[in-house]
Order: sequence, then structure tokens, then C-alpha cells
Amino acid sequence: MNRLIIPAGYKPILDEYDTQRAIAFIKDTFQREFAKALNLKRVSAPLFVTESSGLNDNLNGYERPVDFDVPAIGVDAQVVHSLAKWKRLALKRYHFSVGNGLYTDMNAIRRDEEPDNIHSIYVDQWDWEKIITAANRDLDYLKLIVRAVVGAIADTNDSLHVRFPQLTVELERDVTFITSQELEDMYPELTPKQREREFLRRHHTACIMQIGGNLRSGIPHDGRAPDYDDWALNCDILFWNPVLDNALEISSMGIRVDPESLDRQLTLAGCDDRRKLPFHKMLLAGELPLTIGGGIGQSRLCMLMLGCAHIGEVQSSIWDEATVAACENAGIPLL
Repeated sequence: MNRLIIPAGYKPILDEYDTQRAIAFIKDTFQREFAKALNLKRVSAPLFVTESSGLNDNLNGYERPVDFDVPAIGVDAQVVHSLAKWKRLALKRYHFSVGNGLYTDMNAIRRDEEPDNIHSIYVDQWDWEKIITAANRDLDYLKLIVRAVVGAIADTNDSLHVRFPQLTVELERDVTFITSQELEDMYPELTPKQREREFLRRHHTACIMQIGGNLRSGIPHDGRAPDYDDWALNCDILFWNPVLDNALEISSMGIRVDPESLDRQLTLAGCDDRRKLPFHKMLLAGELPLTIGGGIGQSRLCMLMLGCAHIGEVQSSIWDEATVAACENAGIPLL
């Protein structure tokens, strides 16, 4: 409750019924525009994986997966945190070729998340992955894909305004790129989240690159698992959220680790024990394709475009009693 923001004078633009119609429109339109822009095919994805596979994403390293036993087959399973590793293996198993990729609905439970206006223990996002060549493993290609993602988001927002002209959120198509080190140099006295807010206040669509390793201050901009993104070739895409007067991360993405960067990052992160897991063995042996991929928050994208103050206006989750009461008093309709 202490992290809840109640915007002064907030009132939902759409009623409950039109909100549901608009959510469906955003999701249908965006995934169509996005798949066309990046040449992606839709696939089905798991809700859970076995712990022994090494396919689950450990995010920042402290989040506990929701796990359960499956007596009928004698294994322990975990609800996925993300599909970062699974997607890369799927591209190999499904025989995708260079320049082609996949996308899927990823639904997860992150039990250790601290709920607030933009965080929920329920996560829904479009996970995607695409096969690239060794020549594509550079920042120029990363920027090319970022612009394509932002273009699909902006096109969806434009179409949404035609269908629901009462909506007023405008999204900047031009992306400003900056590295996490450049951002720290610009605002050395601020925390990483405060830096993002100040930068997005000036540049309403931004891509912050090279996240995961320690900055010159000795502190990383944000945590990243060592075994999916190459920390030198990854990024977050953020938009300015006028309702909350803050930056809003919509996507975390990047060019994935190759054998050399995985070897280096496992050591830096103190995760050398993962080298014996099946996925990591394949990757270190060069048996998996080179890829780029990421996740795009479905509920976050909807709340941004609809001008909502709380993610609970566009998804069903659970909240503490104080948050529910405060939102009800402020006229914020949680689903």
C-alpha cells in the first residue's frame, strides 16, 4: 500500500465494458502488427517446466518460483518466470531458419513481486524470439529491432484512437537511445529508477542499453540473469506515462548470449554451477541458434494506451486490503 500512487483528479476514460473491448482490440491489433514487423509465427508455450531442465528464468536471482510436485510422473515442476530460455530451444526444435522467429503468450506468477500501480504478482506478456546471424550481434541491429517494436506499438495506438476517439494518450515514435553508463554519468546522484524518470521526462520514448553488469559506481543499473541476454547487447524500452508522471518500462529485450558471453557472465554472476544443466551445456557447445528476443508487457501496454492509473484496471489479480480500499475511494476500478 505504501507504494500506491493516486493521481489527483483521476477518472477512468472508458467504462468497464468499453475497457474490456479496448483491451481485446489492443492485444489483437498489436500482436498482428508486431508479428508482421518482425516476421514472427505464433506458437504455444508452457506454463511450467521442470526444475532440472534449467529452462526457468531466475530473473534477479532472489525471486522464488511457484513450484509443485507432479506425483503421476514423479517430477517437481515450476511455474515459469519467463520463457527466455525455452524460446531459444523451441526455435531449434521447431526448425526455424535465420530471419524467422516465434511469439507466444507468457503467463506467470511472481510470488515475490511487490505490487503497486504497475506491478502485480500475475505477469502477462508477449514473449518472442528470432534467429539472427553472427553479423547481427551488434548495437546497430539491436536498435533496428527496437525501432520496429516501437513502430508496432505506435501503430496500434493510432488504430486504437480511431476505434475509441475519446482516448488521448499520444506515444512518441522517435526512440532516444542511451546506455546505462551514459545515464549514470548524466545523473550520478540519482537512483537508476530516478534516472529513468528524469530522462523520460525529456525524451518520451527511450531505449536504455547495456543492463546487467556493474557500472563505474560498482552498481548495475538493474539486475539481469547471466544466461539469456548478452549484457553488452540488451536493453529496456520505456515510454513516458503522463497519468503516473513517470517512466514506464514496456519491454526488456536483447541479443542473447553466445557461448563466449555466457561463459563470461556465468563467472561474473557466480553461477558456474549452471554449466552442468542441459540448456547451458547445449549453449556452451554452440548447439543453439544465435537469437534476439524479449518480452512485452500486455497489461502494461494496455494501461499505458488506455490512460489507466493502476495495472489492476486491465488485469485480474489480488491486492492487499488497503490498496483495494484506497482505489475504491479514489474511483480506480480494480478488476
